[in-house]
Amino acid sequence: MRSTYPFTAVVGQERMKRALVLNAINPQIGGVLIRGERGTAKSTAARALAALIPDIEERFDAEGVLPTDLRPTPFVDLPVSATEDRVVGTLDIEKAIQRGERHFEPGILAAANRGVLYVDEVNLLDDHVVDLLLDSAAMGVNVVEREGISFQHPARFVLVGSMNPEEGDLRPQLLDRFAHAVDVSGLVDAKLRVDILRRRIQFEQDPDGFADAFDSAEQELAQRIVEARNRYPLVKYTDKDLYTIAALTASFKVDGHRADIVILKTARAQAALDGRLEINDRDILLAAELALPHRMKKQPFQDTVLNPEQLQTNMRQARADAEQNTPDESDNAEMEGRPGADEKKV
Repeated sequence: MRSTYPFTAVVGQERMKRALVLNAINPQIGGVLIRGERGTAKSTAARALAALIPDIEERFDAEGVLPTDLRPTPFVDLPVSATEDRVVGTLDIEKAIQRGERHFEPGILAAANRGVLYVDEVNLLDDHVVDLLLDSAAMGVNVVEREGISFQHPARFVLVGSMNPEEGDLRPQLLDRFAHAVDVSGLVDAKLRVDILRRRIQFEQDPDGFADAFDSAEQELAQRIVEARNRYPLVKYTDKDLYTIAALTASFKVDGHRADIVILKTARAQAALDGRLEINDRDILLAAELALPHRMKKQPFQDTVLNPEQLQTNMRQARADAEQNTPDESDNAEMEGRPGADEKKV
């Protein structure tokens, strides 16, 4: 019996779903923080995302040959009580000293490699552990060091954190390190609420039949993610695009430069998802919607910090500034998505 609710069956919450898909295309974007009240499909969407990511091909060493096998993409649920050793893994110092052997006991980050790592109530997790998760999500590797002995392994996963703001917020330093932040709330449209109710009842009564009804949509989206992953390294951007991004973040007085890097990575992922090999203004705008809200300074008694109309206006001004302050395209070839070009730590 299938127990995972289909991703494409989630009603509404389009921005949340888009952020999850873009991070599935390039996990090194840096993760998604979903903030909202209970019952808004936060954990449902995160679990469903893992089913969209292609099965993992594993190789097994057997008598000189390397046969392969497929296993489902892992979905790892991190408990709030998790300790640092449980997350990163442990090194057996005694064996290292007495026998000269490096023995590593994998942790949660190893289990989540090439999958989805979900942290519910991330605001209640120890700050140091959150920092470790964000480091690994950004770098794609987990490094464990104890008593002068180090070990590292791949840790490329989609990091998804969720929280209820009523239970406290993350410190600003940690909030900034999540690449994307999305605020979700219950839908107010009665028709949409009926759709949610109807679909949930159908799923509980017949999970297999319900999943079959969305199988075509699920396969289509999964294929788009695969193709976008392959296309992402080829997506180009120009100096004018870079200037537009920089001018846009500067216009909102965003601290630091992490937002600029996140917007570029996200815009490239959006272009790849749409089947294009170069980014455009719409990609930058959609990326800014995910990368800016939690990085902007909120004024007292202000519910939201990113007004859509203001974003549109600032975007137009940023592009106009870019047109005036960067060389003509004929004099400046498009920059290709080179390894490392925008893959700095965020």
